[in-house]
Amino acid sequence: MKFTTRAIHVGQDADPATGATIVPIYQTSTYTQSEIGKHKGFDYSRTINPTRVALEQQLASLEGARYGSAFASGMAATSAVLGLLSAGDHVVVGDDLYGGTYRLFSRVLERYGVTFTYVDARDLAAMRAAVTPATKLFWIETPSNPLMKIVDIAGVAELLRDGQLLAVDNTFATPYFQQPLALGAHIVVHSTTKYIGGHSDVVGGVVITDDPAVHEQIRFLQNAAGAVPSPHDAWLTMRGAKTLALRMREHAHNAQLVAEFLAERDDVDAVYYPGLPSHPQHALAQRQMSGFGGMLSFVPAGSVERTFEFAKRLKYFSLAESLGGVESLICHPARMTHGSIPMADREKRGISERLLRLSVGIEEASDLLEDLQSALDATAVHRDNARPLPV
Repeated sequence: MKFTTRAIHVGQDADPATGATIVPIYQTSTYTQSEIGKHKGFDYSRTINPTRVALEQQLASLEGARYGSAFASGMAATSAVLGLLSAGDHVVVGDDLYGGTYRLFSRVLERYGVTFTYVDARDLAAMRAAVTPATKLFWIETPSNPLMKIVDIAGVAELLRDGQLLAVDNTFATPYFQQPLALGAHIVVHSTTKYIGGHSDVVGGVVITDDPAVHEQIRFLQNAAGAVPSPHDAWLTMRGAKTLALRMREHAHNAQLVAEFLAERDDVDAVYYPGLPSHPQHALAQRQMSGFGGMLSFVPAGSVERTFEFAKRLKYFSLAESLGGVESLICHPARMTHGSIPMADREKRGISERLLRLSVGIEEASDLLEDLQSALDATAVHRDNARPLPV
């Protein structure tokens, strides 16, 4: 069964009670049992719910895995994975990562005795050097947020020893363009709020694995902590995932055109998109991914004020948090998605005040290019006045 067929059919058989073609929203908190200790597999909806089960089966199939556990947000899913650890454990983390993940690691989990080392995950030697006897987990994003770094998943997997786990946040690539489990990862995490839901109308997350022992632990944490999606949210996410393949093809098509347009402008200092031959890991992206996705970042030439004015002038790119919806969005990572990372750390990693991140939607590409051109031309600067990128 191919990807798009799995998205539409796995976990979504006709309802046995009514024959409904679409999985119903089982809006119930509890289930009547025929006698003590005997029920139909469902007892309480924090623990298990038929709509959520259908979603979990659907999303696991898209990653080529047996097990999925749905959560109320991407951060709840991330928290569950880190819940596999104990005080004294150590994590090696790719240093270009979502600000909310950094906040969870540095301001919450460190208080419980879990330690983290942040390294450029593109450098496998640096990843290896960061390992300690207490290392239990490697955490990477690829493409990374917001600088679109590509990490060699198979290369990192080869570093693992003695029961260490590799978790990959696959939100940007989606299972349509990248399959981390097939490359040696043990765990895949998605913020389903983004491309999988795809319509900016539902918040959720998922943890996917093909390891039954890991799944059992994640499922225990899902029930114990209770950060589960409502049946309606599970249904919305499942509906969105059915069209993931079609949407991702259009997102990637438009993002490629936008990236090429920006790269040709002499008033743009840098463009970060793995589909550009100029991207440092373009060849790796070609090997590891089947498409380059809908996300890119860039640095307009000139001052910070120009960056702000440019973002304000756009018509079709809404200035907003999040990503992955059918509509195009623009955000300022330093002030928005990555504001929880201390300024010195942000700037050291290249998240400058002039950096902008685009989630390229599925609108007509010519309209998006016209919008970008209009805003750039209206805020034009002379190259002599452009500020160099931070080293």
